[in-house]
Amino acid sequence: MTDTSARTNWLLFLALGFMWGSSYLFIKLAVDDFGTFTLVALRLVVGAALLWTVVRLAHQPLPRERRIYGHLLVMAIINITIPFLLITWAEQSVESSLAAILTSPVPLFAIVLSAIFLADEPMRVNGLIGLIVGFVGVVIVTSRGLTGAGSSLTGEIALLGAAFSYAAGAVYSRRNVRGLAPMIPAVFQVSFAAIITGTIAVLFEHPWTATPDTQAIFSILWLGILGSGVAYLFVFRLFAHWGATRTTLVAYLLPVVGIVLGYLVLDEPIDARLIVGTALVIAGVGLVNSRFGRRRVFGRVAEVEAV
Repeated sequence: MTDTSARTNWLLFLALGFMWGSSYLFIKLAVDDFGTFTLVALRLVVGAALLWTVVRLAHQPLPRERRIYGHLLVMAIINITIPFLLITWAEQSVESSLAAILTSPVPLFAIVLSAIFLADEPMRVNGLIGLIVGFVGVVIVTSRGLTGAGSSLTGEIALLGAAFSYAAGAVYSRRNVRGLAPMIPAVFQVSFAAIITGTIAVLFEHPWTATPDTQAIFSILWLGILGSGVAYLFVFRLFAHWGATRTTLVAYLLPVVGIVLGYLVLDEPIDARLIVGTALVIAGVGLVNSRFGRRRVFGRVAEVEAV
């Protein structure tokens, strides 16, 4: 990889962290003006329109193998539909900064799933220790909900479920969706997810009855263009260059962006519990990518390692 390509990947990584980290704020700003399915469907429709425009302008050929479309449909469900719905629903009762924190353990889930399903990404000592440290951080962050105070415990569990779903999507993509230009998995996943959530929204939420204000409309455009469009072009390029585990380290940035924006825009409180818990989650994620403790603990051995 050239120095220019490496720098480009890091810039995309930082931009991805900001786009996804800010999404929690804009979900919070729009969630009261739309139903859960309607908000998700609208942002995905905007994102799909952007992505199809890029595909057409680039004259990007579409896959010819039918099985690829099946994999992309599965990805649309586990990597977009499920986590988007869980996060949007949860933010009706959970602060945006807390939502960003509780979806950040994606790499911790990814190391477990990667060790089970990917031959070239076994769990190592650093990953195991990181998993434990991150888990302690999650317990501290959710402690108010566990004691019945503060945010809704069911909302917090839903956010952790979204993190697990994102990790499953990253590993599934690494295993089954290879060799495609980044915009192809992006455009089909977002489009399939838009169709699924849009159908449910029409059937159960009657989106034409919504009366959003200017703030909510701007939030939908931000979420659609950046969070559901540009972000997925970036993430699939990083999957191709960095792999599943390293790409999900974008979770480093989500709590930082989420906490700062939640405090500045929504005046959400920051206390010692939040700071300590977030620090432990980020430390756990950091250990996953540490150069120390690389001895394999669990996972299939790739053929190149067995020689």
